[in-house]
Amino acid sequence: MDERGRDDLRPVEHDLVGQWLDTGNRIVGDGVCERIEWLVAHRLRRVSSTAHSDAALYRDPSDGRLWELTHPYPEWPRGGPPRLTAITREEAVKRYGGLDDEPRVAE
Repeated sequence: MDERGRDDLRPVEHDLVGQWLDTGNRIVGDGVCERIEWLVAHRLRRVSSTAHSDAALYRDPSDGRLWELTHPYPEWPRGGPPRLTAITREEAVKRYGGLDDEPRVAE
């Protein structure tokens, strides 16, 4: 991915859904999976996570939006491909409790 920000989240984006692709001899993530992994590693700041799932809450420091990382297929290995969804502050508080910029685990 481009370190200059070409792959940063754009204001019009609200939901990034990765897909797994069967190459014939293995399953690989598509470009959206790769982009989500890059965003989580290089751009987004982790705010919180939940104790009962692998969901995690991130903040985009460029615009302050909150993003929830999930793997929405619990019956699949590793919960399936990643999904990164913009959520409101109200949704975040309901799911994760109080918000601050320090990483923490919600009960």
